[in-house]
Amino acid sequence: MATHNELGKWGEEQAVAFLQQKGYTIVERDWHSGHRDIDIIAFDEENRTVVFVEVKTRKNRLYGEPEEAIDYRKRKNLAQAINHYVKYKQLRQPIRFDVISIIGTIGAECEIDHIEDFPLF
Repeated sequence: MATHNELGKWGEEQAVAFLQQKGYTIVERDWHSGHRDIDIIAFDEENRTVVFVEVKTRKNRLYGEPEEAIDYRKRKNLAQAINHYVKYKQLRQPIRFDVISIIGTIGAECEIDHIEDFPLF
């Protein structure tokens, strides 16, 4: 596995642990709708909300904040995947899109930023 893939997988593990520590229940991981994917689907018990989470992991901020990598095309793909999931599961609960930004390297301390209700458009 390429180094950047390993870093991304590690970042997702960090995000899952972070969400669970905050009381979220992890419903799905790496859910696919064709070639589109949703990193984490969780349930926020406190707000009774289904939360779709995109995880962006970087070693450092040399090229900007991780969430800045979520461009128009990625947002469009996420919106389509989320729409498919909502219809497929016939969800009736409120939904929200969050981003978890992780700065760090495998085996070291990392910085986690949870951006709730991140705008898709």
